[in-house]
Amino acid sequence: MDTREDGRLESMKDDLYATLASLTNVKEMESFLADLCTFKEVEQMAQRLYAARLLKDGMTYTQVIENTGISSATLSRVSRCVHYGEGYNRVIK
Repeated sequence: MDTREDGRLESMKDDLYATLASLTNVKEMESFLADLCTFKEVEQMAQRLYAARLLKDGMTYTQVIENTGISSATLSRVSRCVHYGEGYNRVIK
């Protein structure tokens, strides 16, 4: 990817983030995600958020997998983000 393509992609991502931030209620977000993502993609995002909540509640990997059906590879990534990232920790109190 050349520099111009990188710049366009960054601009597109910025637009996505601004659009998401502009939505003011659950119904707007639900409608937008239904248009933007497949049903499976929304399910997977919901699964990851739920897994992050369970990890923060102290559940083990085995318990989280049993409760969510999430793969161990995806759970590992979620766990890294819970421990070292900001996103989940900002939204999960």
